Amino acid sequence: MPILSEKECKDLLTKVLGYSKADECEVNLNGTDSGNIRYARNSVSTSGSISSTSLVVQSAFGKKVGVATINEYDDASLEKVVRRAEELARLAPENPEYMPCLGQQQYLPSRTFVPETAATTPAARAAAVAQSLQVAKESKTVAAGYLEDITGFAAMMNTKGLFAYNTSTNVNFSVTARTEDGTGSGYAIRGYNDVRKLDTKLATTVATQKGSKSSNARAIEPGKYTVILEPAAAAVLLENILFGLDARQADEGRSFLSQPGGKTRLGEKLVDERVNIYSDPQNADLPTSPWNGDGRAQEKVSWIEKGVVKNLTWSRFWADQKKAKAIPSPDSFIMEGGTKSLEELIKGTKKGILVTKLWYIRPVDPQTLLLTGLTRDGTFYIENGEVKYPVKNFRFNESPVIMLNNLEELGKAERTVSTETNNNYMIPAMKIRDFTFTSLSDAV
Repeated sequence: MPILSEKECKDLLTKVLGYSKADECEVNLNGTDSGNIRYARNSVSTSGSISSTSLVVQSAFGKKVGVATINEYDDASLEKVVRRAEELARLAPENPEYMPCLGQQQYLPSRTFVPETAATTPAARAAAVAQSLQVAKESKTVAAGYLEDITGFAAMMNTKGLFAYNTSTNVNFSVTARTEDGTGSGYAIRGYNDVRKLDTKLATTVATQKGSKSSNARAIEPGKYTVILEPAAAAVLLENILFGLDARQADEGRSFLSQPGGKTRLGEKLVDERVNIYSDPQNADLPTSPWNGDGRAQEKVSWIEKGVVKNLTWSRFWADQKKAKAIPSPDSFIMEGGTKSLEELIKGTKKGILVTKLWYIRPVDPQTLLLTGLTRDGTFYIENGEVKYPVKNFRFNESPVIMLNNLEELGKAERTVSTETNNNYMIPAMKIRDFTFTSLSDAV
């Protein structure tokens, strides 16, 4: 099924709701068209495209809820999926946390769709990857990478009169470049709504340079170091703060935002006063959907302002229980940066370690948000403002909350992609003191 227009979605969902006999019914329709190229050992290995859609019906009788999904859209199939959802609802126990459907909502205009990205052809993908491979071959490195562009639509309608619709585009590119002897590895990742901003040649140049310079890394003692985290490395740590901004978890004593006696850290200074984190669905560099998955409108929200926790996310149920505003989780976030480039941060560092990428992130202690993981694909020792030599990779144990309290400097914010979740963020490079490395890793 192609990407459906707003009118086509409204007509289809109106038809589905016309079959409903439940007290309340909500229908979600989603679809994507995507194309991709994967390459390894300086040669394309696969190329393909995927088109998929799904329609999800949620029916409720009182607080008894049933959900059914289908990807066939003839009248008989549409009625069948509605009847199935109702059948399941009648069999289900009552959900004590069920919230009635929302009524009509007002949404901000969407900025997530770029026609040029939606028009990406297989030939355009091939040309972009060819540029990457040319850089790798000329630098005598061995590249592996993945390029994917996605065009999607989402629509939602319920029996209370709510209707929401959005289209979006996105392109993500990642590349790893290793030396021919396998002793050095470099990495770069980029993501945009607008494919015209993607420069695979430049990204691959960054990866190949890191790969060549990281060959034959030296072992240095683990311990506490001043580190410069590139945006992609910082993203996989900071997003754990975003995921943890849940009011219920904080109220119930299950998060780093919990305080003794059922209190939370909302309104308290949590990190360095230079830290400002917010979300904005209409941000020009990182636009997101104007509505949340349950139909609530997304707005610009300040989460951390001058180091102080300003807002938490609230489910509709928990907000109703606590008589609070039901603020939905954001689809992404932006951390304000400074004015310095990565090179300027390095130049101002007497001794430290430059980290390109962190991966295999795992929680250690939810109460302190302590995480563990590994560096990879380009880790370097800095001395007197210069990158002196590559170092072997480390395992780290660090909390992003502690990390943001040990902040020394922020670079310029730029759009990057989390290597753990594939989410896009706006994050600056950052210099952190006393970052804890616990052991060495032989992996490249």
